[in-house]
Amino acid sequence: MRKLMTLLLAFLLALPAIGTAATNEDLQKMIDDLQEQIYDLQDQADAAEFHSSTDRLQITGDFRNRVHSLHYQDTLWNPGLAVNLDNFFFDAANQNLGPFNPANLPGAPTSDIERAFAAIATDYPDVYNDILTKFGAWSGGTPAGIGFMPIAHPKNVAKDIDNDVDFNTRLRLNMMAKVASNVSFAGRLAMYKSWGDSAGTQVLDSWNAFTMDGTNGGNTIGNLVQVERAFFNWKNIGGSNFWFSVGRRPSSYGSPSNYRENEMRGGSPSGHLVHFNFDGFTLGYAPDNGPEGMKIRFCYGQGYESQNGNGELFNNISTDDTNLGGFAIDAYDDGKTMVQVMAFGAFDVTDGFKGTFAFPSEFAAIFAPTMWQDMQNFDNMNFVTRYMPSTNIGDILLGSIGFSREEKSGLSYFGSVGWTQLRPNGKGGMFGGMASDTIFEAQGLDLDYNGTNETFKIVPTGTTLDDSNQDGYGVYVGVQIPTTTNGKLGLEYNYGSEYWTPFTQAQDDPIGSKLATRGSVYEGYYIHNINPNTFVKFAGLFYDYEYTGSGSPVGKPQKVDDVLAGTAYSMLPVVDTAWDANITFTIRF
Repeated sequence: MRKLMTLLLAFLLALPAIGTAATNEDLQKMIDDLQEQIYDLQDQADAAEFHSSTDRLQITGDFRNRVHSLHYQDTLWNPGLAVNLDNFFFDAANQNLGPFNPANLPGAPTSDIERAFAAIATDYPDVYNDILTKFGAWSGGTPAGIGFMPIAHPKNVAKDIDNDVDFNTRLRLNMMAKVASNVSFAGRLAMYKSWGDSAGTQVLDSWNAFTMDGTNGGNTIGNLVQVERAFFNWKNIGGSNFWFSVGRRPSSYGSPSNYRENEMRGGSPSGHLVHFNFDGFTLGYAPDNGPEGMKIRFCYGQGYESQNGNGELFNNISTDDTNLGGFAIDAYDDGKTMVQVMAFGAFDVTDGFKGTFAFPSEFAAIFAPTMWQDMQNFDNMNFVTRYMPSTNIGDILLGSIGFSREEKSGLSYFGSVGWTQLRPNGKGGMFGGMASDTIFEAQGLDLDYNGTNETFKIVPTGTTLDDSNQDGYGVYVGVQIPTTTNGKLGLEYNYGSEYWTPFTQAQDDPIGSKLATRGSVYEGYYIHNINPNTFVKFAGLFYDYEYTGSGSPVGKPQKVDDVLAGTAYSMLPVVDTAWDANITFTIRF
């Protein structure tokens, strides 16, 4: 810029001499030459400024468009509750739940409580006869105990659901900055949306629809840009092999789940056990005399903040923070072969996480009878609610060991075995406790404040049926085979047992995180690399669910076949099998 100003000043001083000694053509040529020099200097200044800027911050990214064909077989909503029958029978017999006359049942009900029993008699005659038998025994002095009751509603029939075309777009912007020789910053902004949808919330028909801090990057929540990760690294602390990192962690797309994404390892934890955004810190160490590539990381994170933002000053907060901590160890990594071990725990887990969803009308009919009456005038509307956990339900321990290998030929293969243990404390909320169902009771409602209950509502008691520890396990294997057409063929299989509960809920499979499935998932895909930064992927996934509650520690898993047969119940709809055929087009820049 100083050179540019010098040239301009020299030009102005020379103007009088030029005016007397040069023709107009000569003058125009000199002006053009000078203008060209000015452009050259400006280009050099811009290049220097750009270089200085990118030295501080580098931005890369990827842009993905995908179309799915989604199909669900034998989908059924069959809700039911574990009810304290002794309290229920006592309140019904004493008219505490509204007028109740057993003589009117089942054919001539006159009140809400009688209509509820009549509906059970019509839709679930075996359950009704069992309740009638227990009521008679209770009247004779025999305790009725706890019994499962279907929620009175017209009995549903399992149906297939087809979403033939479902488009979505994902944009991710990566930021890198070198702060000092041993300090750097990294971040990622992400937008993930379904075409034609930027509502930001989904109707709660599965745990996959619950929008919360840990899963935002994997939920189609509209055209909002989320901070998926933002952290700094301070390495070689004091000249040692220790490093320290704080912020929103790189805890998604870890090995070996990165293979199906056609990208390098994207997170420190095992992708089989963790694909979940969280905030925290890592203290790492790379021993000089250990196995090649060995890295030992101690990680801490906070999964839920119980007080700030929850109306703390009303002094009604009864939950504690949820904390996570443990070790992620690269036991061996030579760039081709990697062995990874993980062991960590989530402590004081809550019955859900702070987040939002669109309240399903179906729940209003069960839990909010007065609201349900008003909602009949607005059958195409859902209200968006901010969910707050009601209690801490226990701890979760998790561990895994994984192996991956990349051959010179381009062949890659991997295997991982994981273990989870649910350690409940016997407490639960509306959807249940940890690995167990909540016990409910009926309460009367005096709608017109005349001292008499006209109807009733069902509320959780805060205790669960069981507080036993429950172990689960998962297996994940896969192979990528190079082809002669600049592509690769991939085959993967994963299985999760009845109580398998990893932290992979942010995985962006629309049917649900395949690695959290309690059952089997088969996946096949072909990736064709158009150029080093562009590829197209053709994929198919088949889900075969064995138990309910995939991806959630809340509630007792039920056999899907039993729910379909009407002998077991689930507060959220269940799916027997499902498949997803999709095509992806991705560019990196």
